[in-house]
Amino acid sequence: MSPKIDFIVAGVQKAGTTALFDYLSDDPAYGLSRTKEVHFFDDETQNWSEPDYGAYHAQFDWSRAAIRGEATPIYIYWPRALERIAAYNPKIKLIIMLRDPVERAWSHWRMETSRGVEAHSFSWCIREGRRRLFDAAPWGVHREFSYVERGLYGEQLERALELFPREQLLVLQAEDLRSRPVDALGAVAQFLNGPAPAAVERREVHVGADVGAALGLPDREFLDEIYSADQRRLAQLLRV
Repeated sequence: MSPKIDFIVAGVQKAGTTALFDYLSDDPAYGLSRTKEVHFFDDETQNWSEPDYGAYHAQFDWSRAAIRGEATPIYIYWPRALERIAAYNPKIKLIIMLRDPVERAWSHWRMETSRGVEAHSFSWCIREGRRRLFDAAPWGVHREFSYVERGLYGEQLERALELFPREQLLVLQAEDLRSRPVDALGAVAQFLNGPAPAAVERREVHVGADVGAALGLPDREFLDEIYSADQRRLAQLLRV
C-alpha cells in the first residue's frame, strides 16, 4: 500500500490558511506540498472513478520522514471534495480554520475586486449577486462569487463530521493564529503528533487590498441575519 498524505488544511478561505501553511513550512518536521493550494480534490477534470493519485503525490517530497500535508481551503466548501478525501484516506486529519463569516465575506470580496474578477459592489454581491451561483457548474457553487455561501460553517462542518470522526478534525480560529501563533501552532502540533513549535514572530499574509470602501452596518446586519441559524448550529457542533 502506497503512503498517503497525513493532513489537509481544508478550509476556510480568507481565514489564515496561508499563514498556517507558511508557519508549518518553516518546521522541518512537516513536509508541505510544493504548491500551497494543490486543488486536487476539487478538480472536476479528474476521472474520480479512477483518480490519479500519482499526480497528487508528485506535489510532495517523499525522500525523508515527515508529517505531510497541504492547504486548499476550498475543499470544505466544494461539493464532493470531502467525500473524495475520505475515499483517498479515511484516516486523514483535517484542519478547519474559521473567521467571523461577515468579515470573511468582506475580505473575499476585497480580494476578488482587487484581482479585477468582481466589478459589483459588496451590497449587490451579497444580495442580487447570489443568483450567479445558479448559473454555475457545478450548480449552486462558485469559486469566486461565493461570498455568502462559504461562510456557512455549521453546514460545512456538519458535512465533514458525517464523513470523518470528530477526533480527526481540528477547528482553529483565525484570530488565535494571528494573535497567539505559538499557542495555535501548539494545538496543531498536538493534533498532528508533531514537535512543540519554536518561538515564532507574528506574521500577516495576504492582507486584503484597500478598495476605498468600508464594510457598512446595513450589510453587516443583513449577513448577521443570514448566518444566525448556521452560527447556532456551528456552536452546537463545536460543543460535541
